[in-house]
Amino acid sequence: MKIKEVKVKNLLSKSNLPSCDYTINPYIGCPHACKYCYACYMRKFTNHTEQWGEFVDVKICDNKIHDSKLVNKNIFISSATDCYNGLEKKYEVTRKILEQLKDIPCNITISTKSSLILRDIDLLKEFKNLKVCLSINTLNERFKNDMDRASSIKERLETLKKLHLNKINTILFMSPIFPEITEWKEIIDISKDFVDEYWFEDLKLRADYKPKILKYIKLRYPNLFKLYDEIYNKDKDDYWKSLAQDIKNYCLKIKVNYEILFFNKKSTKIKVKENKDTQLSFL
Repeated sequence: MKIKEVKVKNLLSKSNLPSCDYTINPYIGCPHACKYCYACYMRKFTNHTEQWGEFVDVKICDNKIHDSKLVNKNIFISSATDCYNGLEKKYEVTRKILEQLKDIPCNITISTKSSLILRDIDLLKEFKNLKVCLSINTLNERFKNDMDRASSIKERLETLKKLHLNKINTILFMSPIFPEITEWKEIIDISKDFVDEYWFEDLKLRADYKPKILKYIKLRYPNLFKLYDEIYNKDKDDYWKSLAQDIKNYCLKIKVNYEILFFNKKSTKIKVKENKDTQLSFL
């Protein structure tokens, strides 16, 4: 792992994410090395020759975050890294950022795959408008280990539980959903008592990780390769449209809060709406 400290003038970035005004990424790169991570594109802009997951730049910023422009804004922490990756134990960059943000009247969402966030539970409890999002897309630890080096699924579920018990708003981000592999219904059932909201995101395959993931599916799940070939080589959206409707129906049935973040190849959001035939439509 190549680790480097880099001086930056500002930690805030204007965001193109929906419902988000600013993002904060305390690190560049991520040791979790998720095989499906879209953020691997960062290598193009940082001159890193190492493989994704084999380098981390630690952002060092002496300038304080300007609170005036953040009032009533939405801030997303960790859009292209994990702010609670293992290096956070030593550097505490994320904790220092949170200490600056805690008294600013803004809305903050933290996204992570790490139980290390529990280290800061004392600080998190001080926020008035905070959501913590844990990514879980399987209950199979072997599959998880094939895909990333982050905390175990058991640890992530326990983390959501502890956050919930401490009255911190929790989101389970089911991302990315692997067709016919992610046990989405079982994940909801096992966690619904301590999760306030579910987000669902489809698996997107692009760049150099597309052939790697397809090769993995062909090797480990050969019975599913035809389906993946249709979705990712023949651009068929039928699977996602049907799944979105199934997720919506189930979430309404058991009365849980949810948001479906499925997009087609043209980056058009796939939304579920009711029409007279209760079919899914593009909006």
